[in-house]
Amino acid sequence: MTNVYAVVSRPGPTERAMLEELAAGSPPFVVRRRAALSATLRCLEGGSGSPVVLLHGRGNAATTWFPLLPELARRHRVVALDLPGFGHASSPPFEGGGFEEGLRFFVEPVEELLLEMDLGGAALVGHSLGALVAAEIALRRRARPRKLALIAAMGVGPVMTASSRAYFRASPERLVRVLGAGLFRRVHPPRPTPLGERLAALHNELYAVPDGRVAPVAAFNALFPAFGPVPHRLSRLGEIDIETLVLWGERDDVFPAPIGIAAAAAIPRSTLRLLPLGHAPHLEDPALVLPELTAFLAP
Repeated sequence: MTNVYAVVSRPGPTERAMLEELAAGSPPFVVRRRAALSATLRCLEGGSGSPVVLLHGRGNAATTWFPLLPELARRHRVVALDLPGFGHASSPPFEGGGFEEGLRFFVEPVEELLLEMDLGGAALVGHSLGALVAAEIALRRRARPRKLALIAAMGVGPVMTASSRAYFRASPERLVRVLGAGLFRRVHPPRPTPLGERLAALHNELYAVPDGRVAPVAAFNALFPAFGPVPHRLSRLGEIDIETLVLWGERDDVFPAPIGIAAAAAIPRSTLRLLPLGHAPHLEDPALVLPELTAFLAP
């Protein structure tokens, strides 16, 4: 059965305010829902020019890119997607399996949507899980992305820290429901800035869902074991034959920086940028990351 909650869900107050700001911006963003295979994905679309598709990380949504969207849309046609089952996207059930099955759960609807929207040649920008999806789309070669930007990518190396495995296995959705928003802030403190507070409130809204996002959480957990070696695509990264930006935080506590260094070394046409930040550099310091992205994405 499709995740009915995601089909009928509505943005919370923090996300609603962000969407209103984006709709009133210049250029404005619009929200659309598009069917792709057995999922329905929500899209935020704005701007014009060479297309750029943004793919968020685990448990987030298209609106997580809020700090970057207005600036990117002044130069590009920007399409930010909710990955299957996350944000306000629906998904089929996850029938179980390992790394390959979990990856197909996220990749196939996104790939199909890109082809249907004539975005097979768009630049892909992904963070964490979204970066793994972007890399896999490039490897599958049904779509032919113009460029690839991988921010703290999952699944490109054999290491994932024990603390992050424990955190994700405990499930942020479950932690928010059990601990409440206040205690969860202590587990996952926001950056002490107005933007950091807004993003933390957004994450709380996205995590505090009645169904706990059973299917995408199960599919995500299939991508890594609780213990032992982590499945990865490092041996295949040499097949990526497009210009690639590998952007990583030196203090990444999920996928340590040597993972990014090795991934960049394996991709023939790659540029590596290490920043003095953590696992989500584009959200921790958008002003530092935006110039890197805009320079790389320029046609």
